[in-house]
Amino acid sequence: MSSTSLGKSILSTDLAQSRILLSRVSTTSSVMPVTIHFTQISMLALTADKLFTPDGTIERPLVLIDRGKVAEISSFSARALPPGSSLRSFDGAAIVPGYIDLHIHGAAGFDLMSGSTDAFSLIEQMLARHGVTSYLPTTITAPMDRTLTSLELLADLIEQPAEKREGRAQAVGIHIEGPFLSHRRRGVHPPENLLPPRIQTFERFWEASRGNIRMMTIAPELEGAEELIAEAARRGVCVSVGHSDADVEATERGIAHGARHATHTFNAMRPLEHRSPGILGTVLTDKRLSADIIADGVHVDPSIVRMFATLKGPDNTVLITDGLSATGMPDGHYHLGSLDVEVKDGRCIANGVLAGSVLTMDRAVRNLAAFAEWPISKAVATASRNPARVADLKGKGVLAPGSDADIVILNAAGEVLQTFIGGIEA
Repeated sequence: MSSTSLGKSILSTDLAQSRILLSRVSTTSSVMPVTIHFTQISMLALTADKLFTPDGTIERPLVLIDRGKVAEISSFSARALPPGSSLRSFDGAAIVPGYIDLHIHGAAGFDLMSGSTDAFSLIEQMLARHGVTSYLPTTITAPMDRTLTSLELLADLIEQPAEKREGRAQAVGIHIEGPFLSHRRRGVHPPENLLPPRIQTFERFWEASRGNIRMMTIAPELEGAEELIAEAARRGVCVSVGHSDADVEATERGIAHGARHATHTFNAMRPLEHRSPGILGTVLTDKRLSADIIADGVHVDPSIVRMFATLKGPDNTVLITDGLSATGMPDGHYHLGSLDVEVKDGRCIANGVLAGSVLTMDRAVRNLAAFAEWPISKAVATASRNPARVADLKGKGVLAPGSDADIVILNAAGEVLQTFIGGIEA
């Protein structure tokens, strides 16, 4: 049995612990009952040179996977393989938690706001090839009717039965980036579709998404923002400050009302000034905020990425891609929502302004390790453990007994060799 079919068996059936008793009764003669015993379905076992955990590194680990979950982690030399288990060995490689992208608009030539079922599948397959096992499809500011329709489609995607999503990155919630943004720091978001923060407007989004909104970017200085921040936080949404021209005081009021994260730090934010630090001064120094960054070397200079990682530290630094439909595609013209974006040499431009990226998460991890001079294990946490905590994704972002078996195998250079999602090979 291949590891793929094995994984599918583990997820889809509980026959391993079942017994079927077939009895046939005749009016003329008695027949002994026939009892069929099913063979115990084997676990999937993974080993490699090392494994990164929240507490450090395990050399030559053994990871046992059963029914989509991590059943046990131990040293390969200290634990015999369970009888009938299927072993996959990755010499010279590391086992790490699956990556999580909190901010992505599309990939593989398709935009997530207008994608069909087939488009979603292609996007998610491409994400999995680059180590992403979970993600938040992200909306861009658009007319109300289009936003509501997109939220409904994305809710359908998130609520698909598990068997229809096997071997693909999993959409686990929605990130609404807009329309509650600063006109001055809107980036490429269409100004005619920006709206003032109102709980009634958010309620329409919430109903269309069927409660699947996990993250919301908002400019905290806008009138009505504080009330909306408090209400969204009450519903369990991670409120992220961004696309903002806020000063320190407005940013701190947003935090006091429930904001706890910052969106693509430095980009679409009031610049840092030494006498008027503004929102960036707070984002970089306030330990109550985690913050994400686009580490492609285009949106932010590598030296600034290093400064950001030093100030936020390994626990509050989060990597995102802000990827658009052009990710994984050749140079050309693509869409971000209703916008036409020209992609050339890794730069995505709409109306003369940067409009998303073609960064993949595995490249972002390698870039951060290089820019910040961090070991790859430290950089991995910013794409797994940290975003899982930000979005409150239980059982994801770490590898420990009971966690989801979302696993990436990296070679020594940090490149993805294999991805497992719920224990199934992608």
